[in-house]
Amino acid sequence: MSYLRTFLPWIVFAVIPSGDWQWGALAALVVSVAVIAQQRRDGAGFDALVIEAGSAVFFAVLAGIAFADPHSGVHDYSAALSSGTLAVIAGLSLAVGRPFTLGIAKRTTPREFWDLKPFIRVNVVITSVWTAAFAVTAVVLAVLARSGHGHSTPATAVQIAGFVVPMVFTVRYVSHVQAKAQAAGQVAR
Repeated sequence: MSYLRTFLPWIVFAVIPSGDWQWGALAALVVSVAVIAQQRRDGAGFDALVIEAGSAVFFAVLAGIAFADPHSGVHDYSAALSSGTLAVIAGLSLAVGRPFTLGIAKRTTPREFWDLKPFIRVNVVITSVWTAAFAVTAVVLAVLARSGHGHSTPATAVQIAGFVVPMVFTVRYVSHVQAKAQAAGQVAR
């Protein structure tokens, strides 16, 4: 559920028809700010809101461009720019040693695990997969946009896959790591 909330602004932007992209960007901005406010009220630290904060900035800029010039060439590449922005945010979180998934994982992981190397390593791996998925998605969407199919059914399929593949990986990888840790604990008994 945490990942759904994290990416809700991007989902909102994706489901609003591309002809209304300025309204989609504005709606995504409003959702970004609302998610941040709600999460802060619930006690989430900014380390758990890396994507949300980046989303708010991205959609503020995109909405400004879209309302200033609804026929801007940025519109054709908005899907690619969205994925590219997510790749940059996720990649920067890795570069500074604070993978964006770390804050999300802390919401459901006992505090005694937060500083352990295996916990951090799992989040580095997961964030790396998300970063790669966003980067590949951005490239494919840019190619589709360049060929005049930036807002097509194949582009939508690519966007969906760009979220589903890393989400499925995350769920399976975490289950695998937890099972492995439990097995190791049973062996140690």
